[in-house]
Amino acid sequence: MKLISAAPWALAAVLAASVCAAAGARPAAATDPQLEAAIASPQRSDADRQRDRYRHPLQTLSFFGIRPDMTVVEVSPGAGWYTEILAPYLSKSGRYYAAASAVSLPTASDGAKKAVAAMTARFAADPARYGTPVITEFQPPLRVDIAPAASADLVVSFRNVHNWIARDSELAAFQAFYAALKPGGTLGIVEHRGKPGETVDEMKKTGYVSEAYVKALAQQVGFRFVASSPVNHNPKDTKDHPEGVWTLPPTLELGDQDRAKYVAIGESDRMTLKFIKPQP
Repeated sequence: MKLISAAPWALAAVLAASVCAAAGARPAAATDPQLEAAIASPQRSDADRQRDRYRHPLQTLSFFGIRPDMTVVEVSPGAGWYTEILAPYLSKSGRYYAAASAVSLPTASDGAKKAVAAMTARFAADPARYGTPVITEFQPPLRVDIAPAASADLVVSFRNVHNWIARDSELAAFQAFYAALKPGGTLGIVEHRGKPGETVDEMKKTGYVSEAYVKALAQQVGFRFVASSPVNHNPKDTKDHPEGVWTLPPTLELGDQDRAKYVAIGESDRMTLKFIKPQP
């Protein structure tokens, strides 16, 4: 195996993640001070910080192998929870692409247009913090050019696969990720983890996705599975809720009904998967 030279903190993070994944434990925090600083930034909102205990951004991004000099595409960033970490982290020596809603399409919702406008305004208001991020349009299969072909070192998606499954566009989505990545680039997926053997119809109804289905989908378009991490597992999540994954925080679809019960469970049990685009 050919070894590639890397910064000591990067090697330490990879080794720690590998050891902990093998042991079935949560990986220890990485030692990348720039990533730690981006997550600890006082400019992140209190509401965003409160979700760190469910989303584990330090461990998750370290597991994906992120570095500050990378070109990174975040797919469907929504309101920008991870954007507030990624864009500042990459602002000095890397490049951040937000593959956001395709607002140029006539079917674009007002909510999507407002979210993209808010992100655009946020970046423009503080270039010292965000650098020069790029917002692209993503709505497979109609808009799939999330970044220039073979330009990205890392593509990440957080809890979006179930949305593409609901629209029967998951294959086109993964093809777009493959096209954007350099050979040797990494795809990082976090998704609500369903019970083994779930059908596509069940996934559409509950929002929980079979881990085997995601792996098969990625491999179908050419990715090679590298590793999984338990960092975002939640053993309290029984995955049999009346309104699917949306029963749990942060949506709490049932409102005040059994609210304490679902708050105590916390956010969903999630798979954290890493794939690579093979070298030719």
